[in-house]
Amino acid sequence: MHRYLMRVWISFMIVTTVATVALTQEPTNEQTTVDQLKIAAQRICPVSGQPLGESPVKVQVGQEHVFLCCQGCASGQISKRHWATIHANFAKSQKKCPVMQKKLPKNPKWTIVDGQIVYVCCPPCTKKIQKDPELYLSRLNSYYRSSLR
Repeated sequence: MHRYLMRVWISFMIVTTVATVALTQEPTNEQTTVDQLKIAAQRICPVSGQPLGESPVKVQVGQEHVFLCCQGCASGQISKRHWATIHANFAKSQKKCPVMQKKLPKNPKWTIVDGQIVYVCCPPCTKKIQKDPELYLSRLNSYYRSSLR
């Protein structure tokens, strides 16, 4: 688990040196179903570590979309511990590789597709996801949905 968290942190550092947190503009205040699933899977704010609550703010960190607990956290710094917890939460909620549909290994590989981190069992699966992202994001969302029941 330590190597996995280190990889996540290194990836985070690379991304944050290139990009800053930018607020996304949503057309309405209502969260989409996919966003609701991601909020439930993410659970905590990457800045404060607090539960996301009723009105999380969607932001982009590098290529990845995540949520903050409030607008005030948009000017804060992301904690490496909270960032690692969030990614562990996503992997735990996902449970299975969307390509092979088997349990994720202890240190899964990952890719980011349309702002979502997708964990896989092996590197070749990331290439398959890139060829048909809609299919695999749909599976990912169904995995989130079933883990939240």
